[in-house]
Amino acid sequence: MLDTFMQSLNTDISPFMAVETMCVSFVLGIIVSLTYMITAEKEDYSRSFCYTLVIVPVAAAVVIQLIGNSIASALSISGAFALIRFRSEAGNPKNISYILATVAIGLACGLGYYIYGLAFTILLAFLMIVLTKLNFGNKKIMDRKLKILIPENLDYEGVFDDILAKFTISHELVRITTLDLGSVYELDYKLVMNKECRTKEFIDELRCRNGNLSVSLFLEGRKGEF
Repeated sequence: MLDTFMQSLNTDISPFMAVETMCVSFVLGIIVSLTYMITAEKEDYSRSFCYTLVIVPVAAAVVIQLIGNSIASALSISGAFALIRFRSEAGNPKNISYILATVAIGLACGLGYYIYGLAFTILLAFLMIVLTKLNFGNKKIMDRKLKILIPENLDYEGVFDDILAKFTISHELVRITTLDLGSVYELDYKLVMNKECRTKEFIDELRCRNGNLSVSLFLEGRKGEF
């Protein structure tokens, strides 16, 4: 089996061609990595991922250059994509897309199609930067979390429904907690609000209804809540 694999390797690669391929794929990987640095959101940014985007096209180019046009090419490419699929960071499709793009660039360089690799890299960088600047995919509604304190003598069943219906698209009471030995209730809501909602007016109406007790509206979702 090992002999068969060794025979399938492409031994006609000149040192100059090998170095040229690695240099081109390295430069294109740098361009993709810089694009990621420009377009990545703060909470998703990873320095190690920047290095990955530089290394992957070089590795893919070397592998495809070694196996040449043998049948092993298809198996190697399938194995690379399977490895990426299961080893990439879970829950971040954008990063997985970057990895797949760098593999495609590396394969193009390994086959000697430098112009195609360069064209794809430039197109990828251009599209990612433009889509990021346009804030493409950003939804027009905002998910919020709301905490309201009410006195124990106020019936919490539907007490704020009319106000919530006025300022939100949808709302859901997800948790009720007693505080201060049961003298105060804390109501936790999940809301979907329009961007046109006037936050101060919304909070003022809630405070009038709950006896001017604490009202907390989280403008950004927090991990671990609810």
